[in-house]
Amino acid sequence: MTRPITLFTGQWADLPFEEVARLAGQWGYDGLEIACWGDHLDVSRWDDEAYVQSRRDILERNGLRAWAISNHLAGQAVCDDPIDVRHRGILNDRVWGDGDPEGVRRRAAEELKLTARFAAKLGVKTVTGFTGSSIWKAVAMFPPASDEFIAAGYRDFADRFHPILDVFEEVGVRFALEVHPSEIAYDYWTTKATLEAIGHRRSFGINFDPSHFMWQQLDPLAFLLDFAPHIFHVHVKESVTNLDGRNGVLGSHLPWAHPRRGWTFVSTAHGEVPWEPLFRALNAIGYDGPTSVEWEDAGMDRLQGAPEALGFVRTLNAITPPAAAFDAAFSTAAPTGVGP
Repeated sequence: MTRPITLFTGQWADLPFEEVARLAGQWGYDGLEIACWGDHLDVSRWDDEAYVQSRRDILERNGLRAWAISNHLAGQAVCDDPIDVRHRGILNDRVWGDGDPEGVRRRAAEELKLTARFAAKLGVKTVTGFTGSSIWKAVAMFPPASDEFIAAGYRDFADRFHPILDVFEEVGVRFALEVHPSEIAYDYWTTKATLEAIGHRRSFGINFDPSHFMWQQLDPLAFLLDFAPHIFHVHVKESVTNLDGRNGVLGSHLPWAHPRRGWTFVSTAHGEVPWEPLFRALNAIGYDGPTSVEWEDAGMDRLQGAPEALGFVRTLNAITPPAAAFDAAFSTAAPTGVGP
């Protein structure tokens, strides 16, 4: 099935947007999933027509399009508790402000609303991102977390995201949450709870990234099939596990690619994700949106990994359902239109 193959620019935001677009176009990508940090995209300028046109011009000069933009970093601060020094490192000055936690959350929510408006101006229908979570800190369930404590976390998420989604729906854009550790939805059952908490709003869905399922020992294929109506966007990213009896799935506070980590991210085609069954499932559910390469690998140069990943995804996208079932050839009936 023909799907656009895009490159997520989040891990390339240290480079000018123009340079990332040049590289992606040179390699043969169809487009970019544009990150809202670095100089790639400033959502506060959504109503600056010259600035919006400058993003279009860069894409066009390099033979690229945009089907999605990402604001994972601002989204993380909408529901997170605590807000601390880690957030100072990922948030722009406009959102961080004076660092007061509730003020940061409110400004982060406004940033997502601006992201929806910028997406609409750019002709993009999907914003990918995070939500953060006030209850991720209770994932170990000790000190004991009551049912009410957990339920309050889902209510907090819904209360904060309903006004954001009002703006998304007003401008005709969807929000795709990346199911991911530290978010309100990080596995199968928390995804179900999250969709229920938000009332299954049509503007809220999933950015499917199977790399986060592998180390949690979840089945990404079952997830994809069960949540098919909610799949708004797909990340092509890999992870590997290294569970030898010493290394644990929580990572042990060790850096990426450390040989004693229980899991780490690797460049696409070098991990454990069952890509062919997943791409066949994407065909089966009729997903025709972007397959966006998110390059993350502490042990490989991105200038090697990104073009290599493109070739790999092209091969997967080339798996196309036949026009007729293979066993139709077993029929003894004469083909239509054949006769004396």
